Amino acid sequence: MEIFRADLHTHTILSPCGDLEMTPRNIIDMAVARNIDIIGITDHNSTLNALTVKSIGEEAGILVMTGAEVNTREEIHTLCFFNDEGALQEFQGWLEREITRVPNSVERFGYQVVVDEDDNIRDQVDYLLLMALRSGIEDVARFVSSLGGLFIPAHVDRPVNSIISQLGFFPPSLTCDAIELTPRCSRSDLLEMHPFAEKFPIIRSSDSHYISTVGDVTTRFLLKDNSYGEVVMALKGEGGRKIIDHNRDYEDNI
Repeated sequence: MEIFRADLHTHTILSPCGDLEMTPRNIIDMAVARNIDIIGITDHNSTLNALTVKSIGEEAGILVMTGAEVNTREEIHTLCFFNDEGALQEFQGWLEREITRVPNSVERFGYQVVVDEDDNIRDQVDYLLLMALRSGIEDVARFVSSLGGLFIPAHVDRPVNSIISQLGFFPPSLTCDAIELTPRCSRSDLLEMHPFAEKFPIIRSSDSHYISTVGDVTTRFLLKDNSYGEVVMALKGEGGRKIIDHNRDYEDNI
């Protein structure tokens, strides 16, 4: 078993809030420079750059977990990941049907660019990816599960766009594979405020929109290798795989 460092919340230039330096190749180059073994690609309500990052990551020996940061009807942000490309593409089609279509204002929100491995622009998304879906959080969770994906409520300690800020509670019927904390909150702080979180695996991520912050905060996994299946086993605590460093403050994870 080895320790692998993962940053499972990273945006590319497809996200309107993502810096133009957040190209697939730049993200992987920064992950290599910072000794990050696993990267999660989570653009807002779209997976269109994820496979490009995955391809570049494979060349560098980095596992890229492909998915999206989904904004539910309640304005709750959730991380959704898929290992199967067919499931990822089906999820993309579902997102395109479910999102509330509002034209993107480049001047106000920025470009939403799909690129190839050489950073050439292949396409632009003309509707604003920051908008909410028509589906609520429990519907999103069920659909992700039906496709064999991972479902993780994002930055649950944030005062906006988190399950706690938007609902004030955690639905007892909601099934999650983990929950995510921001860099500013420790596991002990979260459990003191919300004891319900004890039953969930907890990850911590950078939510990076700028190249300089990729891997600023990581989750450390004890795994046999850096593969998607191993991460799934660690989230379930199976076969000796696990999340470690739960009790350290975020500075220790940098």
